[in-house]
Parts: sequence; C-alpha cells; structure tokens
Amino acid sequence: MRTTIRRTHRLLALAAVAALTTGVLAGCAGDSDDGDSSGSGNNAGSGKTTLTIGTFGVFGYKQAGLYDEYTKLHPDITIKENVTTRTDVYWPKVLTRLQAGSGTDDIQAIEVGNITEAVQTQGSKFVDLGKDVDKSQWLDWKNAQATTADGKLIGLGTDIGPMAICYRKDLFKAAGLETDRTKLAAQWKGDWNKYVALGKEYMKKAPSGTKFVDSASSVYNAVLNGESERYYDKSGKVVWDKSAGVKNAWDVAMSVATSNMSAKLKQFDKPWDQGYANASFATVACPAWMIGYIQEKSGDAGKGKWDVAAAPTAGNWGGSFIGVPTAGKHQKEAIELAKWLTAPEQQAKVFAKQASFPSTPSAYSSLKPAAATTEFFSDAPITQIFSDSAKTIPAQVFGVKDQPINTALTDIGILQVEQKGKTPAQGWDAATNEIKDVLGQ
Repeated sequence: MRTTIRRTHRLLALAAVAALTTGVLAGCAGDSDDGDSSGSGNNAGSGKTTLTIGTFGVFGYKQAGLYDEYTKLHPDITIKENVTTRTDVYWPKVLTRLQAGSGTDDIQAIEVGNITEAVQTQGSKFVDLGKDVDKSQWLDWKNAQATTADGKLIGLGTDIGPMAICYRKDLFKAAGLETDRTKLAAQWKGDWNKYVALGKEYMKKAPSGTKFVDSASSVYNAVLNGESERYYDKSGKVVWDKSAGVKNAWDVAMSVATSNMSAKLKQFDKPWDQGYANASFATVACPAWMIGYIQEKSGDAGKGKWDVAAAPTAGNWGGSFIGVPTAGKHQKEAIELAKWLTAPEQQAKVFAKQASFPSTPSAYSSLKPAAATTEFFSDAPITQIFSDSAKTIPAQVFGVKDQPINTALTDIGILQVEQKGKTPAQGWDAATNEIKDVLGQ
C-alpha cells in the first residue's frame, strides 16, 4: 500500500480526491490531529522549538513514550506527530512538498516501497545523515536501500518487517482446527497453498459471520514479500509481468479471491479495523509491525485469543526510514531527534511496546515484548518467531515505481476479482492497464 507522485493518471486522481474530501486521514493509532500539517516554527511566546514528524500508520514512537522522553531530555523542544493512515495518500503529498521546496515536516518517514524513488529522484531534497551517525549500527542492506549513487544516506532505518501469521485460536478451535502454533506452522511450512488449503477446511465449520482471512491482497503481499524477484530485476528493468515471484503471489491470491474464505476487506480502511474488533476473520499475514496494530484494533476483547505462528515462508513486508528534508526549518534539531529515535535503545523500546522489529542488530539480544503484548498473543515467543524469519529473508530488488505497481495489482486487480466478481484474467488486465499508465507505456 505504497504510492508515488507522478500521476496525471488515475491513481493520483484517486489519492487527490481522497485527500481533498477527507483531509489527511486520522492516524491508525489515534494519535494524530488530522495529519495534514506543514512544518511549523517556534511556539508563539513559549521559547520552544516545535519539531514536526510526518508518519503513516503506527510508528510506535508516541505509544512507546519516546516523544515524552525526548522532550524531558530537551526541555526546549516540543514534538508534533502528523499521521496519515495510508502510505498511498501520504507519499504523494510528501513528494509534492519536496518538489515545491516548502511545506514538509521537519522529519519525514519513508516506507521501503518508496525509498528507491526517494533515493533516485529526491536525494537532493534530503539532508545527508551519513555524516552525523555511525552507519554500522544498522543492517548493511538497510543502509544501502537509503543511499544515493553519490553516497548520501537520506534516511535512517526504523524497523524491518519479518513475517508471521497471526491467528485467532478461539476461532480455530470452534472450526475444529489445530490451535497449537508449532503444529500449525508445520502444516503450512514451505507452501502458501497449504495455508489456503487450511482456509478451505476452516470454512467448512467456520463460526458464524467469520472468514479465514482478511483479504486476498494481504495474502498476495505476504507471498510476494518472500520472493526474491518482484517488479524489477537487478539491472533496474521493469519485469513485473514476467516475474516468477509476482505470478506465484497472484496465483495464490486468486485462490483466495475466488473462494469464500476472504472477508474481502481493504487493509487499513475503517471496515478492516472494525474486522479486528468484531473478530470477523481468523488469520492475517502478520509482519512484526502488525502486532501493535492488532493489539490496538482488537482491544481488550481480543486478549489471549490471538496467537502467532511462523509463516509458510520467510519474508519482509514493510519497514521504513526517517529523513530530514532540506526544506525543513529546524534541520539541526531534526537531525538530532532522528538519530535518537532510530538508535538501538529506542528501537528496542518500540519493539517492547508493539513488536516493530529493529533494523539495528545490536538491539536483538535485548528484545523483550511488553508483558501486555505477550499476554495478548497467548504467550507466543514473538521475539524468536520474528528473529528466525529475519535470518532467512531473501534479498529483494525495489524500483522507482515499485509502490504504484503494487497498488495497481492489489487495489485494482485483486479487488476487481474479490469485490466485484471479475475473473482473474479480467483483474489482471485491469491492473495491467493501470501499470502501463503509471509507467507511461
């Protein structure tokens, strides 16, 4: 669910309409004032500098108390986080402001699906953070994703997204399925088609009003993010329509979309959030950053009913960076905040709160989920499950238009099949037409 800007075409039009009609969406975590703010100056009459940080989804900084901690350490600083729920709404606005050279937040988050575009087309619009940090703190491949051809590090790594499956063991039990996380993982190990097969078994005795999975798109993303080949090859050539990884992910997703096992929800939309609260689906593809989201949206009613099992294949879904735009009014202060927020100690604190998996390996030995999180997920060994996945994630290539290609396939192609009853061939054709439009073909 990532997007880019160069849209005189439909995707930008849709994003623009969404932005104009709803404002900037409220943050997933409920910690935004609407999320659509420009960089701000000093608080009037307070003598304090207000730093704004633009994010999407739930980064966990506020939830983990990091803003409060930082402002206590720096009494002359206040922090305002501007949250947009969906990245495909957030990123086009950031690009517009970067290109205009004004209106950016002091710190801007960049999702992994957008980092290549940021590096290749917006590198001059960000401060080189490599001059201010010890780059060895981060995973080498994480730094490489945010480094320009001339060696500028435009973003500091926040989290990565090793994969698991989160499931409602109460619904599994009611459907007569295995509930033990280790035995479940063994049932679908190595093959997402086995996961789909289990979904068919679930639906035979599904508790009333429930489905096996939230959406076919989430399954598509989970499968694709375990593939080494995605939309671009190593030379930077677009190969999405010939990619073996894309074909495998699409075929598995179509098995879901053409069955009765999907709740047919669009991730990060309000009905999806409500689906957690209402226990309307039994499983969800679950990168580490999803742990906090599930805990929040399911609420107290979900405590002890959710569990976590290893995914069929290891993969990395998501992960982000934070950068400092050159247009920001408080670059020096923003650099210091960005460094502090992404230091191993702070990444470990965010993990403790919501299991967002650090991109700083020195934090791994000290990772401990919060007691409330462990209890919520039935005492699952969350650290071990995500660590094991992280160790075997395949190297992946991302391209400039990676995000809009992905959005076309999930939000147009798959939804055509899942929600509108189109055939898989018709869904593929609809996505193809959109991608050709995006690529200017």
